[in-house]
Amino acid sequence: MSRRRRPLVPGARDGLDQLKAHVMNQNGFKIDSHHPEQAKVEMANEIGVPLNKGDNGNLTSREAGKVGGPIGGNMVSELIKMAKNQLNRPE
Repeated sequence: MSRRRRPLVPGARDGLDQLKAHVMNQNGFKIDSHHPEQAKVEMANEIGVPLNKGDNGNLTSREAGKVGGPIGGNMVSELIKMAKNQLNRPE
């Protein structure tokens, strides 16, 4: 698949992967938290984008956005919801 970008905070990859699996499971996908890369494959299969294991340089920007956009968008929405809950929590 595509190259993996490094998170800004060292050691945050595991937490982000768990969040991805959690969010995708909430949206009806069965994603194992130990293999969050399945999220892209599941999303691509659902929308009919030909995603292959390894290099996907043949995908158009539109196809890549259809796969990654909803995943990232749902993760951001979940992070915002978590932050709001944390701000509303009394100390």
